Amino acid sequence: MTSTFRWYLLGLLALFGAYVALEYYRPKPVDWRPTLINKDKIPYGTYVLYDQLPRLLGTDSVQTTRLPIYNQLTGISLKITDALAESQARTITAGDSSHQTKAYVRDITDSTNQPAEKQPLPSAHPKSSGSSGPRLDDEYPAEPVVDTAAVASDSSTTSEDEYEENDEEGHDRTTEHLLSLRANYLFVNTTFEASATDAHALLRFIANGNDVFIVAENVGDSTSALLDTLGVRTRTVKLPTHVGPRGLPVPDSVTVRFTNPALAGPCYRLPGGDANVRFVVDSGRVGRALATDAQGRPVFVRLDYGRGHVYLCSVPIAFTNQFVLRPASTQFAATALSYLHARPTWWDEYQKQGRLGDQSLLRLVSGHEALNTAWYLLIIGGILFVLVEARRRQRIIPTLKPLPNTTLLFTRTVASLYRQGSSHALIAEKKVGLFMDYLRTHFQETSPDFGDENFRERLSQKSGLARPRVDELLRLVNFARTAPQMNDQQLLQLSRALTDFKREAHR
Repeated sequence: MTSTFRWYLLGLLALFGAYVALEYYRPKPVDWRPTLINKDKIPYGTYVLYDQLPRLLGTDSVQTTRLPIYNQLTGISLKITDALAESQARTITAGDSSHQTKAYVRDITDSTNQPAEKQPLPSAHPKSSGSSGPRLDDEYPAEPVVDTAAVASDSSTTSEDEYEENDEEGHDRTTEHLLSLRANYLFVNTTFEASATDAHALLRFIANGNDVFIVAENVGDSTSALLDTLGVRTRTVKLPTHVGPRGLPVPDSVTVRFTNPALAGPCYRLPGGDANVRFVVDSGRVGRALATDAQGRPVFVRLDYGRGHVYLCSVPIAFTNQFVLRPASTQFAATALSYLHARPTWWDEYQKQGRLGDQSLLRLVSGHEALNTAWYLLIIGGILFVLVEARRRQRIIPTLKPLPNTTLLFTRTVASLYRQGSSHALIAEKKVGLFMDYLRTHFQETSPDFGDENFRERLSQKSGLARPRVDELLRLVNFARTAPQMNDQQLLQLSRALTDFKREAHR
């Protein structure tokens, strides 16, 4: 029964080892998630683009940021803004409505920037109702240029004068930090989010002469304030479909090309399901459509704001590894990024990976004092339960002393019996038997002949003792084997001779 169980156990272990080896060496399935993370080498990651970004921008200063837009631009630590938001949230009265509470908590960090009432987002380009220039309105005209010289000069002058006045009035920490920066801010996401605080800092950053490059297919509701200030909206267009491999309707591919005559030659084909968002720029806004689809609807636009520019692109799939490495579409991302100046660039990873730091599952608990205290109380209570309650229900196991080793005691008892009976010949016989076993196990002499000269010579050479010593020992052994009686002196002499031989032998 035991042997059968062992065979079953070996079979189960063999099957388990085969399963582990199969899972380890099996080809991993391709991950088609659109992460757009700069460290992902999957088809929809951005590892290749981020790796080639210094060469595309002509600068070695490309830095990854894991901070919110407001903290990155103002230089304020996350600990300060988190502590401020938490302290201000505690002061909200119970009578506030839920809508007012959410809005107050979301915009609480504005207090570091605006000690008085919250100011509206800065407007660098007021709308011009009487503009007669070409428009990128809801009808998507064929001409993508949306700026006029008059509107450009008026709006630029207005924005510069407005921000010069703000700088003279404020000189707060945010303004000083923003004025000292000259950089590009690059966002490559599937969804772009910017709160009112982030939008306010981002617009001031652009107006000071910096460029922001936003690539996103979806723009969240929190970004509506930023888009309204810039005068641009997004629209999802309905594309023609065809029957796919499984009989389901699949959107047709989209052809995209740049509007610059020097770049208008190549066309880039993108999947329709990932390139169905278009931009609509309000009339009177200073900007230009840099890339459009076959119907002239913009997918890549530039908007002038103050002394800087905002670049908006609605096809983030063109910036992923799969399309950057594909020869037919590899130049789209490089050409789009060539509009940026060669200066230090920030690559945003906060909106894709979150802030840098503690990413454990307990970060929400540790971030609130009440939850953190409750967590520690739960752990301490569990430990006390294990130490007290579980111990009370368990029966005390008695301590069993190990059995003593009585082999040596038994040997001494038997030897004393032989000695008391004056059976020295029997004791000598036992010692000779042990000596014969010693010769067999240590010198490989299975049937030694004590009277043979060759045996004595071999034993002398193997043991390393002189020949006279060996002859004397064998004489005593032969005497013990043949003598009918032995006295105490003879037994003692034999015992000492055997002990000295074993001690002095090489083995």
